[in-house]
Amino acid sequence: MTIQLTPGTWTLDPAHTEIGFSVRHAGISKVRGQFTEADATLVVGETVEASSVRATVQMASFDSNDDNRDAHVKGPDFFDVEQYPHMTFKATEVQGKPEDFRLSGDLTIKDTTLPVTFDVEFGGMAVDPFGATRAGFSATAQISRKAFGITWNAALEAGGVLVGDKVTITIDSAFVLPAS
Repeated sequence: MTIQLTPGTWTLDPAHTEIGFSVRHAGISKVRGQFTEADATLVVGETVEASSVRATVQMASFDSNDDNRDAHVKGPDFFDVEQYPHMTFKATEVQGKPEDFRLSGDLTIKDTTLPVTFDVEFGGMAVDPFGATRAGFSATAQISRKAFGITWNAALEAGGVLVGDKVTITIDSAFVLPAS
């Protein structure tokens, strides 16, 4: 199958990228957060299967729009950013159609590496008014935070726990092909 993206090494455009997640809170609603600092490289081959991606997220860039929660999540109960400053992803397999595919790889959080598969939608490719070639992607995956050693919780008076185990990761990204 032929990919619709120009082959080469693309770099993440952090100004046009959002790496977010949501997790059930108190069993009744979801809390959302995002990481504001990341770096990624997308190597596009002649086919989807010949392409790959590597990404590093700065865990200290976590932001949930609540300073107290952010401090708690960055601390030892959750991410422990002092000891584990990065989250990384390295693709191991890409399968599917160029516009709608599955990206599998190794996700590392707190020195625990587990396989994760993202469902990815290719948003397209365009040359912007400044001459830069851009490509956009949206991706989602679900992980168990406990599987990555993030186990802190608090029991609720009415039953259940404060923080759910299932975390939905959502990524809306833009990559730029450097001019040759």
